[in-house]
Amino acid sequence: MKQMQPVSGSRDVVIVGSGHNGLIAAAYLAAAGKSVLVLERGSQLGGATISRQVFPDYEAWLSRYSYLVSLLPDQIVSDLRLNFRTLRRRVSSYTPWHDARGRQRGLLLFPDDQQRSRESMEELPGGGEEWRGYLKFSALQSELAALIAPSFLQPLQTRRQFQQQLRTQEQCEAWDSFVERPLGEAIERYLFTDTVRGLVMTDGKIGVLAGPHDTDLLQNRCFLYHICGNGTGEWRVPEGGMRALTGALMQRCMEAGVELCTESPAVRVEPGTKWHRVTWLHEGREYGIDAGAVLLNAGPRTTASLLGQTWQAADRDEGSVIKINMLLQRLPRLKDRDVSAQDAFAGTLHIDEGYAQMLDSYRLATAGQIPDPAPGEIYCHTLTDPSILSPALQAAGFHTLTLFGLDMPWRLFEDAHDERRQLVLSRYLDGLNRLCAEPIQDCLARDASGSMCLEIHTPQDLQHELDLDRGNIFHNQPSWFFTDDVAVAGRRGCRHVCARGHLPDGRTRSARRAVARPHTRTRPSGGVESLHLSGYCLTQSVVAQN
Repeated sequence: MKQMQPVSGSRDVVIVGSGHNGLIAAAYLAAAGKSVLVLERGSQLGGATISRQVFPDYEAWLSRYSYLVSLLPDQIVSDLRLNFRTLRRRVSSYTPWHDARGRQRGLLLFPDDQQRSRESMEELPGGGEEWRGYLKFSALQSELAALIAPSFLQPLQTRRQFQQQLRTQEQCEAWDSFVERPLGEAIERYLFTDTVRGLVMTDGKIGVLAGPHDTDLLQNRCFLYHICGNGTGEWRVPEGGMRALTGALMQRCMEAGVELCTESPAVRVEPGTKWHRVTWLHEGREYGIDAGAVLLNAGPRTTASLLGQTWQAADRDEGSVIKINMLLQRLPRLKDRDVSAQDAFAGTLHIDEGYAQMLDSYRLATAGQIPDPAPGEIYCHTLTDPSILSPALQAAGFHTLTLFGLDMPWRLFEDAHDERRQLVLSRYLDGLNRLCAEPIQDCLARDASGSMCLEIHTPQDLQHELDLDRGNIFHNQPSWFFTDDVAVAGRRGCRHVCARGHLPDGRTRSARRAVARPHTRTRPSGGVESLHLSGYCLTQSVVAQN
């Protein structure tokens, strides 16, 4: 991409940060006829939504940070006519368990084969009852997801406005189970085996340090954002890796006339009555421009700093994640002889994520101890989308693995960071090896120096590399999809930027600012409103506007 250097003057909108939310907003605003400037501190656009050839000796483009697509509304892809698509995984998940004889078995669930899913679940102790409970739990999820998903591209609604939409007993039951009461109560009411309870609970823990019965319901908020995307919550693989999304958005932005400036970190935002002054650096020189609106696609700490304020994070804003990327010469064989590695790794493979085990890991992590065993889940994107590998690597049987670790909060790595990072890595490799019939180390590709092709990111690494405050993939704790503040209802969320926006091909269409539901809402002094946005594909954004 040719870097465009801005000239003096003014712009309708300046966007600080080129994460996918920033690029989406830029594309919509430019299509609506606004002049838009995007400032990116790094050398590459996309924020966490990027792919890189992490291991130089191999042509494999890994989705380095964000890795699956769930919350990106289909409407945005359609509105912006993005050359981007996602692929369905043929397997939803594989969750290991042990029978009475200690033999390793596995629960295999499919998105489109209810019969095979039922047969696999019925092999669990009390599996027939478990299947009926799982269907009930899933139906309640679907009821609430269908209610929530459309609101992501609408003005923010109040709790009461959502409650007024509840029409059936099942909708009311879903609301009570997932909004009013701790998630653990619903899990323990409808589900009966440790395996399935743990499987479901993971959606309430991805990225946050939370337990099933926490009274602040952080686990509920996290859970809902993971199950409601496009009304289904299905997690899909981006064809071509995450860079495909960034590339499609960048192309649309350039066609619409957006100015994209890399290696241009913002250093100051000065709110005014009509115009706001934005100052940034490039190649050692300071630049400034006036903007009618400023969108801060950054974390709350950076936002506060740019506005000359301070940010005090709450305890629950702490990130809790480990990310490990691996390149394999081959998939490992499993101890479970009834399931092939191609099936087990095709969906989400859960390791050490039983319900009781995660209760223990949460207790240990909260107390400042590294859990052992360490809960996590693994994704093999190349079983769905081999295009991220060169033809030679595909032919040779190479694959990528991504591991997302739970109950790994920021606090665990504040001291002796490097040593603890290596300890955590060894525990996750041990967890994989308990499932595999051969050491995972023997399956990993090696670079020219003989080192294993893997990389690990702690919360501290994510803050340093991506400006994610305390490594939180949501920037701060997710909030509800509604507001209890009547004063802001209808004023925040997605709004029309003009009556009719002109797309690059000349067609007209209503133009919306494409952002997800605000998670936290603050109003700093100086007349600048900040909206902290999140989601799993639409993730990690902050908006500031006049």
